[in-house]
Amino acid sequence: MIISYLILLVGVLVSVAFMVLFERKILGYIQIRKGPNKVGYLGILQSFGDAIKLFIKEQSIPFNSNLLIYYFSPVMSLFLVLILWVVTPVKSLLLNFSLGGLFFFCCTSFGVYTLMGSGWSSNSNYALLGAIRGVAQTVSYEVSMALIFISLIFMTYSYNFLLLVISQKIIWLLFMMFPIFLCWVTSCVAETNRTPFDFAEGESELVSGFNIEYGSGGFALLFLAEYGSIIFMSYLISFLFMGSLSFLVFNFLGCFFCFWFIWIRGTLPRYRYDKLMYLAWKAFLPLSLCFMFFFSGLSIILMLKLFKQKIVKGI
Repeated sequence: MIISYLILLVGVLVSVAFMVLFERKILGYIQIRKGPNKVGYLGILQSFGDAIKLFIKEQSIPFNSNLLIYYFSPVMSLFLVLILWVVTPVKSLLLNFSLGGLFFFCCTSFGVYTLMGSGWSSNSNYALLGAIRGVAQTVSYEVSMALIFISLIFMTYSYNFLLLVISQKIIWLLFMMFPIFLCWVTSCVAETNRTPFDFAEGESELVSGFNIEYGSGGFALLFLAEYGSIIFMSYLISFLFMGSLSFLVFNFLGCFFCFWFIWIRGTLPRYRYDKLMYLAWKAFLPLSLCFMFFFSGLSIILMLKLFKQKIVKGI
């Protein structure tokens, strides 16, 4: 299991490098220009060159910063993203446990502490503002995310991601829960701090947001964590709403949602901050609550019907 997990981690880190190249190429074509095409064949080695450049640069220490938290936050951010991949329901059953859904929410919710720590410990007003905005953003969308996930739980009666995938052999949950699917993918964009919800990193207002004081290795770790989270969320959308797929189709959908994240960045402008609050509290929360009650009632009716059939058969 440990060897399998280490191989998975190496694959994730390498895929992050190609995800960055993928994004820069797509954004280049969206903006009618060429992306990276000089380093290596067709620019394939560009991301590896950037990584080497970042890790060999000198590490600067902000004046009056809280040094321990300042160094620890990027490491913890990457660690949380890498440990999330444990719950992926692959056929090799890397680590299959019954409370995978709760583990996922614990890890993603803990990510806000690394954002808050990196912003506060830098001793910069811009970083602190980015951290405050990141915390408010996380509180807003994670409530509705949890309710949406509870609706999925009512249809499968398990927090186990593998059982969630197996239960979709007859019909995808995408067709049964299309409005919830739209809310979930939008919340995933907010979860990964991507445009149009990148308020913690708003370049136009906060210069660079919570990571403004990070350079070289610290910035590289935050960068790896962000893109690793994008790849994980893309695959999470695939197996939550389109489970029981073949290996090729599953990876194709994962790559498609990675492209979708980049497509959104190249298309939509940044939301106004109060608009996200309105979207999360006035739109997603009532909708997710209504669907949660609907699917809970539907699951109770189905259980009673099955129970009645068993009693009739017994008589």
